[in-house]
Amino acid sequence: MRNLPFIIILVLYSVTAFAQSDLDALAVVGGRTFTAQDLDPKIAEDWNGLGKRTEEARAALLEQQIDRKVLDLEAGKRGVSIDDLIKTEVSDKVPEPTDAEVKQVYDDNKSEIGPVPLAEVRPQIVRFLKQQAEREATAKYLDNLKAGHKIAKGKDINANGLKPSEIVAMVDETAILYHEFLQRNGLALYEFEANVTDEVLNALTQVVDASVYTMEAESLGIPTSDLIAREITDKLREYSGAERERLESALKDRLYSKYRVTYFIKEPEPYVQPVSVDDDPYRGKKTAPVTVIMFTDFQCPGCSGVHPILERVIAEFGDSVRFVVRDFPLTSIHENAFPAAVAANAANRQGKFFEYAELLYNNQDALDEASLKRYAAEAGLNVSKFEKDIRDPDIAAEITKDIDAGKAYGVSSTPSIFVNGYKVRTLSESSFRKAISRAAGKR
Repeated sequence: MRNLPFIIILVLYSVTAFAQSDLDALAVVGGRTFTAQDLDPKIAEDWNGLGKRTEEARAALLEQQIDRKVLDLEAGKRGVSIDDLIKTEVSDKVPEPTDAEVKQVYDDNKSEIGPVPLAEVRPQIVRFLKQQAEREATAKYLDNLKAGHKIAKGKDINANGLKPSEIVAMVDETAILYHEFLQRNGLALYEFEANVTDEVLNALTQVVDASVYTMEAESLGIPTSDLIAREITDKLREYSGAERERLESALKDRLYSKYRVTYFIKEPEPYVQPVSVDDDPYRGKKTAPVTVIMFTDFQCPGCSGVHPILERVIAEFGDSVRFVVRDFPLTSIHENAFPAAVAANAANRQGKFFEYAELLYNNQDALDEASLKRYAAEAGLNVSKFEKDIRDPDIAAEITKDIDAGKAYGVSSTPSIFVNGYKVRTLSESSFRKAISRAAGKR
């Protein structure tokens, strides 16, 4: 089972090596062929250039993996983590931006910032300038480190038929194998192609829909607007979005059948990987056939918005789903995310992770230490035990383990949600329901 991700990616990216053409059929409607020439020129350009851009992305990701291997070797030599190495050699050496630099950014972006005083946006500008400086300093540090290592490319990363055990790069005596490249970058590459495919499919669907509506209206001798009114608007009784969506879907299904609509562009096969639940907090039965894993940051607004929606959808499936929460605090942009994760894990030791997590999501503007202790009391925790546990280094180590695991799975932002190893790309109620239904074999 562990080889499944590699098989999918090998098939997927041997397919994308072939270039598309403006004249390739993307869909047929009533005998008429639609090609990239029928789409917006920018979208057509993205589609026709997908093969080349995928090759460029694979090459860039390999370079990043070489950089990480160099950092890993240096960190190992010093007996520290990569994060600690970067902190010591880069972050701690980057000076604070000067008042003049902050003022310059403020003045240059006055039209976007609007009538907000400098004092109010100063922290964001300082953070932006420091991150920019750190990126530049990290690049220089990496260049210096790499100069002290022997780096060589192996097999061409874009060659067809690469075997998982083949070497794609060497750093000193350490090899980077093709299956290691796929394991680290498979999700990113899949999402890259899937995003372009989504863009093209959405544009193509609009063109096809307009065509079938026009053909049907012409066959009835009425304007297209009258067709829409007769089949959709005039049939509304509840005037809800769901009702309108049902009527539109029914009309499209009928017209697609009548005018023999066929799409030749297909979505890439979903990239699936074995995502571990570790020993993290969960709801549901361990034996459930579907496992939903959410990598979260308690200071992330997106996480607080998605969490209740996801739980509501999961509840529809009863005992078929186990819901697991793993930590991925984005410490570079959320200063209280890591302490909040520690506090949630301390609450988990008393069996109240989800109750405490809800308090964190609902109070993201107050995640300081005093507030975290107050929430412990509100959740009915033993506060003395809670205060002792938040200082337990084992909890911090557990969170760091989650972060490292998330990065290995391709997580770079939150929330990131996996359903039986498949990452849900669109964070919506319908997407969650579709992903869980597919995993449960109910589609």
